[in-house]
Amino acid sequence: MTAPLFHLEPGRLDGCAPGSSVVLDGAEGRHAATVRRIGVGEDVLLADGSGLLVRGVVSTTAKDELTLTVASVEQVAPDQPRLVLVQALAKGDRDDQAIEAATELGVDEVVPWQAARSIVQWKGERGAKAHRKWESVVRAAAKQSRRPVVPVVADLVARDALATRAAAAALVLVLHEDARTPLSDVELPAEGDVLVVVGPEGGIAPDEVDALTAAGGVPVRLGPTVLRSSSAGPAALAVLASRLRW
Repeated sequence: MTAPLFHLEPGRLDGCAPGSSVVLDGAEGRHAATVRRIGVGEDVLLADGSGLLVRGVVSTTAKDELTLTVASVEQVAPDQPRLVLVQALAKGDRDDQAIEAATELGVDEVVPWQAARSIVQWKGERGAKAHRKWESVVRAAAKQSRRPVVPVVADLVARDALATRAAAAALVLVLHEDARTPLSDVELPAEGDVLVVVGPEGGIAPDEVDALTAAGGVPVRLGPTVLRSSSAGPAALAVLASRLRW
């Protein structure tokens, strides 16, 4: 079984080398020592979200913290092309479900999208709180799936900002039930950003489809069925991962 992974603050693993010691404390240390009851001699993985992955062996334990002896240090190279999920805000936490599964499947960035037909609205403090929740969901999913890199949660975008982002991407895939091109048939780039755009419960509005296609977007379909906003993005990312990474 893969050793458990714990995330430390950025920079905490700088200077780590085989034979050196590192302390796992704070909330993650409490979870490791008190909740998981990890003991001396067990393997643990540490990451700081940047791609630095440290494998260590627990040398001593204390209340709410572990001290590890570093066995190996690895810098995980970023994947190319980058997979970016543009997820429309959805009701009932369906967008949370989508970004959680997307993180487990290897997405590199998630972009919250205030689509025209999104019922949920991110405004003011409510919007800031929702954005922090997305960051928390992504971080927890990265930890669960043993990912040393935590996906970026971008700022909220509306139609025009999304079209600008799409114009700069290597490929933009707009999931749409009326599209004729299967996702599996699209030629994929070797590098750059591949955007997967998922609409809300009511679908992507015609003017949004027009704006995205004008920016180079390609409407694609996954199959004969219509998926929920919570499952469409992860399904598309699974197809892309099978062609690019798995």
